[in-house]
Amino acid sequence: MREQNTVSCWTEQEIRHQPQMWLETASAIVAIRKQIDAFLTPLLSKSGMRVILTGAGSSAFIGDSLAPILARLLKVPVSSVSTTDIVSDPAGFLPSYCPLLLVSFARSGSSPESIAALTVADQRNPDCHHLLVTCNPKGELYQRYQGRQNVLALPLPDKTCDRGFAMTSSMTSMLLACLSAFGGEGGSLPAIQALAQSVFSLIDTQQDLTRSPLQLGGVNRVIWLGSGSLQGIAHECALKLLELTAGKTAAFYESPVGFRHGPKSLVDKNTQVVVLISNDPYTRRYDLDLLAELRKDGVAASIVALAGAAAPEIEQGDHCYLPAATDFSDGQLAVGFLVYAQIYALSQSLLLGMTPDNPSPEGRVNRVVEGVNIYPWNESNSPVSEE
Repeated sequence: MREQNTVSCWTEQEIRHQPQMWLETASAIVAIRKQIDAFLTPLLSKSGMRVILTGAGSSAFIGDSLAPILARLLKVPVSSVSTTDIVSDPAGFLPSYCPLLLVSFARSGSSPESIAALTVADQRNPDCHHLLVTCNPKGELYQRYQGRQNVLALPLPDKTCDRGFAMTSSMTSMLLACLSAFGGEGGSLPAIQALAQSVFSLIDTQQDLTRSPLQLGGVNRVIWLGSGSLQGIAHECALKLLELTAGKTAAFYESPVGFRHGPKSLVDKNTQVVVLISNDPYTRRYDLDLLAELRKDGVAASIVALAGAAAPEIEQGDHCYLPAATDFSDGQLAVGFLVYAQIYALSQSLLLGMTPDNPSPEGRVNRVVEGVNIYPWNESNSPVSEE
């Protein structure tokens, strides 16, 4: 094992300890399996049931990543709507005419939108139930709602509550906790163990997390592309670079198929494009088509493929394989690929002379969002009432 080159910051430590946090999270879910099933099984059998996944920032992107996976699994409508959208337009995003399960993700549970979203959901829908996935059982969200008849709270291990500015292990642990709670592909104990071993291997092989295999000098914008659940992760990959470089590295995201419809015009000689390659045989064909097209264009400074399963098309240019991930579901790949992005964001932050734990020392953005006014809402506030 090579000597580690480390920096003294929470962000690096929290990237490193993710595999262990996933194993502890999986064990915590197994321990309350009967309680979870007793809550979810009757709800999901209700006629007309809808599921909404919600959170703010990185927590919202958990929902974006899980929505397509859970929709296939549960065979009920599943959507991802951020708390920021819910609180600003409750009638536009929260149904009042059907049973509703609101799944809320929160690192601290202290963001004003987190509390407000649950409050307005209960006002809006008399048959609303809540699954709370939080890293902080001492937070207001858990303390206020835990124990209510229409609520099940899933507190995660204490160390998943990241102290660094950017969410790393908090996000990945909450994603896997939810996937495990619903019994989704990639959320079983063996699947999480395989993912943890894969990322243990990645971190052990690289050792020096202050440098990234994706990092390239002269690049001032990075575009992340992913299909299905990997599009939600692409959004989070972009946010990590924006957060930890305080916007000095511009970052964008899109789906490979959607990229051709305008966003492709972003690409220039100072742009890096990272394509997250699905393991789903059907979706993968679209990813590989765009990868080949971008490489043929020859415009970008770098086109990198992140993949689990090998393919000749991938190896015709820059690429990284997640270790031992040939048979991973896209849910597992999403988490593994995100670790690459976290390491990239950390290394880019240090390269630019930033402090990763506090990339915005002037306080324009904060670990727990500030400055949000929450206004009272009732049905009469809605500009258009439902028939």
